[in-house]
Amino acid sequence: MNDIIINMSGIVKRFFIGQPNELEILHGLDLRVRRGEFIAIVGPSGSGKSTLMNLIGALDRATEGSYILEDTVVEEARDAELSMIRNQKIGFVFQNFNLVPRTNAIKNVELPMMYGGVGLRERHRRAGELMELVGMGDRHHHQPNELSGGQKQRVAIARAMANDPAIILADEPTGALDQATGRMVMDIFHSLNRERGKTIVLITHNTELAGETGRILTMRDGVFI
Repeated sequence: MNDIIINMSGIVKRFFIGQPNELEILHGLDLRVRRGEFIAIVGPSGSGKSTLMNLIGALDRATEGSYILEDTVVEEARDAELSMIRNQKIGFVFQNFNLVPRTNAIKNVELPMMYGGVGLRERHRRAGELMELVGMGDRHHHQPNELSGGQKQRVAIARAMANDPAIILADEPTGALDQATGRMVMDIFHSLNRERGKTIVLITHNTELAGETGRILTMRDGVFI
């Protein structure tokens, strides 16, 4: 089994192509991540981190270059296949949680399984397990607006794990949290990496948190330095 799970070569990303304001954000990046690695991508605001995350997560396509995600050549994949990859292979955790308002915590965790065609009983069972895993077993029926920032982020991590993805992409996951709550969130990531073998890509500007990962890649002006 190939242990390179993310394999990017010569990745270029341009916006407004062919227009006077054409903008190149990523300038020929190479990135290889092994299965089970916990890496951090750090860099100042505007360095291209979020653009790169959108490409890694198959939320967007590169303008040039090659990206093989596990065994899928992303630039050749149809939209339906990329949609399946986002649902099944990658779990996303965002700075602002992205929970569905007016939908309770456990239903938020069930959503990716619903889109993945998992039956109601199995969805409910697995969502309950994941809520326990992140220490939110007593908050099933709370709405997002009844939860603290740290509780919302723990629900978001449970949701990211819903379809047992190989990769977790976390974009500034502690950015909106105080230090103690951020610590709790990082501990959950460490445990998912160690005990469940999840490959984790952490996008952060916090060098202290990045220092806890196995490898740090620093971006500046659309390249790794």
